[in-house]
Amino acid sequence: MVTIIDYGIGNLRSIEKAFEKVDVDVERTDDLATIAAADRLVLPGVGAFGACINEIRKRDLEAPILEAIDAGKPFLGVCVGLQLLFEIGEERGSHEGLGVLPGRVVHFHANGADASLKVPHMGWNTLQITRDVPLLDGIEDEAYVYFVHSFHAAPEEPRDVLATTTYGRDFPAMVHRNNVFGVQFHPEKSQGVGLRILKNFAHL
Repeated sequence: MVTIIDYGIGNLRSIEKAFEKVDVDVERTDDLATIAAADRLVLPGVGAFGACINEIRKRDLEAPILEAIDAGKPFLGVCVGLQLLFEIGEERGSHEGLGVLPGRVVHFHANGADASLKVPHMGWNTLQITRDVPLLDGIEDEAYVYFVHSFHAAPEEPRDVLATTTYGRDFPAMVHRNNVFGVQFHPEKSQGVGLRILKNFAHL
């Protein structure tokens, strides 16, 4: 069973349908006890970092999320769900994230980047995989996945980066530490590659 954390913001039904398509039992919930009892958890997200983390805290979901991660349960952040794993998000101000991974979430135009780069980054780009993990079983290097975002993670620890993509600069398309994974792209929109990643996650 895969449990999708429902905090009122995110691509909830589309990612739920993607799991169903690969024959995975899935549930959506904001119930604290259900989240605490879950086998594996998915944190989706679309929109602004600050709005997402504020809604998580408003619903008292931060503690059960961190407890599940500390307990070693497989955890997957999707799009803004990946970004929330970091310490600080710089979208529309500075916002404190979950702090699971050290680093910040920055705009594509930050830190002297090419200001003419079209943002948001939207469309198909390839993955440059840095190492083999079970989440990527059956996924080849240079596989195409689908992105829609204006901000990206800037991790402090290079070893936390599982795959990169190039758009104006190299940025983390996937992150991983122990039982925690994050994907900046949308697996539910990435056709066979995305579905395979979700199926792999369900069997970790």
